[in-house]
Amino acid sequence: MKSDGFIKNRLAILRAEKGWSQKELAEKVGVSRQTIISLEGSRYSPSLILAFEIAYLFNKDINEVFQYEREGEGKG
Repeated sequence: MKSDGFIKNRLAILRAEKGWSQKELAEKVGVSRQTIISLEGSRYSPSLILAFEIAYLFNKDINEVFQYEREGEGKG
């Protein structure tokens, strides 16, 4: 099944609220700083486990951190 959607996220906002650098967030969830940069820029979609780990770290529901959008939906 082909997907025409993408995952948006609030990582940069949530990270800023905590006062964490990209490197600090990366260390907390066990990924590289480049992975966090790619996630924040929506160039990379996290695995389901990583998405849950990040949501747990911020004490948020996964849907409060990551949102799926289909192409053409959203800003409308």
